[in-house]
Amino acid sequence: MASAAGLTRFLLGKNVINNGRAGAIKFYSTAPQYENIKIEVVGEKKNVGLIQLHRPKALNALCKPLFKELGEAVKDFDADNKIAAIIITGNEKAFAAGADIKEMQNNTYSSNTRDGFLKEWEDVSNCGKPVIAAVNGFALGGGCELAMLCDIIYAGENAKFGQPEINIGTIPGAGGTQRLPRYVGKSKAMEIVLTGNFFGAQEAEKMGLVSKVFPVDKLLEETIKLAERIGTHSPLIVKMAKQSVNQAYETTLKTGLQFEKSLFYGTFATGDRQEGMNAFIEKRTPAFKND
Repeated sequence: MASAAGLTRFLLGKNVINNGRAGAIKFYSTAPQYENIKIEVVGEKKNVGLIQLHRPKALNALCKPLFKELGEAVKDFDADNKIAAIIITGNEKAFAAGADIKEMQNNTYSSNTRDGFLKEWEDVSNCGKPVIAAVNGFALGGGCELAMLCDIIYAGENAKFGQPEINIGTIPGAGGTQRLPRYVGKSKAMEIVLTGNFFGAQEAEKMGLVSKVFPVDKLLEETIKLAERIGTHSPLIVKMAKQSVNQAYETTLKTGLQFEKSLFYGTFATGDRQEGMNAFIEKRTPAFKND
């Protein structure tokens, strides 16, 4: 939840950040109401919602206005029947270097409780459609937590993850102490949280935090391919599959299996399940209708 641009430079030195090559995907002009993000609809079928965090001078530090805009964009894409999946990304230097420390510096326990500090973050985790993080550069503190809010994480070779809140006298507050142990195990999570050390993309993949690692200039292209692949399936069944996988982190195995079986039975009440099985038997491509 912490570790914005100032802390990053303090910990690493000003010369650590590499410029890298420009990505293969161009971001276009954003809608006028967005000041901290850029949005675009991409993919051959124009069915992938792309959101770029855009506070380059602050290494995409996650201030409240940015997260409010991010939540609005996610909800809009989630409500758009033409969108199959959503990608959240940053730039080559930073996915997001953490929460905006200056913004929270004078917060109090009372103000955090009264105002529901960080409540905007729930919009990402509540999204029904698959959300994929495409991480280049720093994903620290809140940036790492934002990546973990997503359903799948793809990373560029230069990605750096970490939960360095311990360095500024606080702890992760947007899922770092809860999601990280579920993804990488207790021992590794303890090491990351208690030391504040950073770890690279290859280590993140090895420990299961990241699905795949790509060259920096190929990351967004490969992430869009993944989103397009997901988009070939029934949106209704994709949503049910996401719910079932997420339930595994919320309950016991026995209860989770019961939840899975219930959703599995539920697919037999859908037209898309009937179409999928018919198409398989008839050796043709299914024509899903989200029904």
